[in-house]
Formats: sequence, C-alpha cells, structure tokens
Amino acid sequence: MNRKKSFTYASAGVDIDKADAAKSKIKALIESTFNENVVGGFGHFGGCYSGKFEGFDDPITVSSSDGVGTKIKIACMMKKFDTVGIDIVHHCVNDIAVMGAHPQFFLDYIGIGKLEPGTIEEIIKGLVAGCKNANMALIAGETAEMPDLYNPGEFDLAGFIVGVVDRNKIIDGSKIEPGDIVLGFKSNGLHTNGYTLARKIVFEHMGWAPDKHFDELGMSIGDALLVPHKLYLPVIEKLREQSHVKGFAHVTGGGIVGNLKRIFREGLTFEIDAGAWEIPPIFRILQEAGNVEPEEMFRAFNMGIGLVCVVSEDSAGKVEDSFGDSENKPIRIGHVMKGERPRLNLN
Repeated sequence: MNRKKSFTYASAGVDIDKADAAKSKIKALIESTFNENVVGGFGHFGGCYSGKFEGFDDPITVSSSDGVGTKIKIACMMKKFDTVGIDIVHHCVNDIAVMGAHPQFFLDYIGIGKLEPGTIEEIIKGLVAGCKNANMALIAGETAEMPDLYNPGEFDLAGFIVGVVDRNKIIDGSKIEPGDIVLGFKSNGLHTNGYTLARKIVFEHMGWAPDKHFDELGMSIGDALLVPHKLYLPVIEKLREQSHVKGFAHVTGGGIVGNLKRIFREGLTFEIDAGAWEIPPIFRILQEAGNVEPEEMFRAFNMGIGLVCVVSEDSAGKVEDSFGDSENKPIRIGHVMKGERPRLNLN
C-alpha cells in the first residue's frame, strides 16, 4: 500500500473550483428575483426574508417541499436542463396556492454527481423563470456534488416554498356540502407525476428514442414529456378574489380522486365523470403503448386535469363565465354527495 499518495477533494471527485465558478455565474440570475423583503445578498449561510407581510391582518405562513422526481432522467437523456427548475417551482406554488396562500420565497436543493457550471446555470435559469412567473424571490439554495451517490450526468432537484395567507382566508374544504359542483382546469401534460411509469413504457417497453416525433403531439415524445408543470396561480388568485371557491386540489401523485378527497370532511364524497373532458393525446399514447388499465391511468396521471375546485351549484355558472372562452375556462367534471367512497365514472 502506497501511504505517500497525496489526495485532494478534486481527486476524490468533488471540484471546489467548479463549484465557485458555478456560484459566480448564477449570482446575478438569483438576485434578479429579489424584492424589497429580501434581506442581504446571495451567498450567506441562510436566506433572510422580512416577516412584515403587508396587506395581511393575521398572516399565517404556509410551506411545502417537493421534488421533480424521475422527470429529471428524461432531462438528462435529452441534455435539456432549463425546464425542470420551472417544474419544481410551479409545483410548489400550486401546492400552497390551493390553500389560499400567496407565495413569498423559494429555496432549492440540487444533488449532482459531477458539477458542471453550465448545467447548474441552466437549472437555475429554470428556477429563476418559475419564481418570476409567481412574483416570488429565490433567496437561497444548496448544490451538493456527490459522485459516490449519483452517476456522472445525473442529478436530483427539490424545492421548499413559503407563502402567506390570512387566517380567516385559508381554503380548506370545510364549507363543502352535498350538491356542490366539481370544476376541472386543464393540465398541459404530465406535470411532475407518473414519470416512472411513463419512462418504463416509452423507453424500456417500446424502445422509443426521445426524438421520436408524434403528429398528434406536434412534437417529439421527449419534448412532450418535458413540458413544464403548469402554473395555476393566476387561476387560483382570480377565483380567490371572487370568493366562490370552497376548496381547491392540485392534481399530483394519486390523480384526481386521490388529491380531491384530501379536502373532504368525513361523511362527504364526490363522483367524477371522466367523459366530461377530452383526454389529451400524450395520455392516450401511454395507455395504448403500455396496455394500462383506465383505473391505473387515473391513479398515476392527471389525465388532462391539473387543478380542481369545488363551488356551489349557484356559483358554477358564474365561475365558468368569468373565464370567457380562454384556455383556462373550467369544465364541470363532477359533483359532491353524501358518502365515504369517491366514484370515478369511466363509461
């Protein structure tokens, strides 16, 4: 054994110089999201944000944390890294917005096998774009180079968000009652859920290349799977101002049924009519290629509905009319009833 060999962090797989180079590249990007509530600049041990939430009488903070999941593997296959940052921000914003919260600030975590400043910069560009879409500050984050945990070219991305809502304006579904209407708002793809199944079908079972073009998609299968998670904040804020909504649900893992039932109190349930909207082509392609049962499709994917809300029957028409003929106009997809078990009508 040669005990005279001299080791460095770089020889073990972690390049501090590249980390410093990455930080210098992303500093201006991150600080472009700062607002008057951000205290200090980029690079401290923690991000500081003023707790003086103007416009709130009894502010309650609402926080959430999530990850992009195996959608990242497709980004790595295609060497396209500027959309997954948007994914995680939009996902987290939607999660707190459905409770009535206004997003305030965001923090990210990137775990990567081999740090490449260009890759990190592209990821951060997506994070910054997502934060700007939500008018929110990206105040801090962490990038960890771990070659023993991630293979070269692989990484993971997660985020943490904090928002604010007045205590008496929290939307929790407590006012939902039988006869209320369930409205659905369209998704623009898989968002950030179901990718383990999608990748199994597309790349392993069918053996399709990411650049395989589908006319019904108007793009390649890889590009279709990388479409960023839709931001529902404008829709939620519009309805929040109208005071029509009794409950919102962001459709993520578990599908429409699994997420909607989270806001129902005991003794109430709902029925969803899956024939009320047209299932987008990407889901039909996955179902046919993988011979997936309809029930399983609705458990794994959003199936074209990324946000649902519950309103009174009297308010449903007003909500629909308020969106005119825009792409955000909701669809009546179900109703509330007494009971314990939700129903999904697939006929």
